[in-house]
Amino acid sequence: MSGSLQSSQSSARVGPVAARYANALFQLAREKGQLESVARDMASIEALLASEAESGWIFDARVTAGDKRARIERVAQGLSTITGNFLRLVADKRRIELLRELPAAFKRCLLLERGAVEGQVESARPMAPGELAELSVALGAALKKEVSLSARVVPELLAGVRVLVDNRMLDVSALGRLEALRSQLNSARLH
Repeated sequence: MSGSLQSSQSSARVGPVAARYANALFQLAREKGQLESVARDMASIEALLASEAESGWIFDARVTAGDKRARIERVAQGLSTITGNFLRLVADKRRIELLRELPAAFKRCLLLERGAVEGQVESARPMAPGELAELSVALGAALKKEVSLSARVVPELLAGVRVLVDNRMLDVSALGRLEALRSQLNSARLH
């Protein structure tokens, strides 16, 4: 596969404040031997946030801080003690907006601990699981990390793939090559 890895923005954005909070939660969970239960809690929170019917109140400015705190308390009761206390802290500090990024930030901490990264493959057609696995192994060897890839179909690419992994982009799609050619032609000096 020819193409060079270029710097790119990560597919799941995590701000510095959410990263700090997630790292603090991760360190505490690791220290207490509760990484697995907190990871399950983060998956539950992510599922809750994915359901707008369930989570619309969290980010609604019309809901008072007191009502949000009471609802957070009900959510926290179904989670581990560490995660429940953490949610209460986030609510008390009026940082509820961090919940949007917290599951992704915590997952990054888990991946970093394992020396692994997540990435996304965009292709013009659906990729077979074997193709995705082969690409994961090849990228893992190049990056010297375990790579877990998810696939997404982007018909505009025409052919080939675009891979976003570890804040880098590898674009060997027909569209990427055409755009590179356009750029070269536009910057060429005419005599």
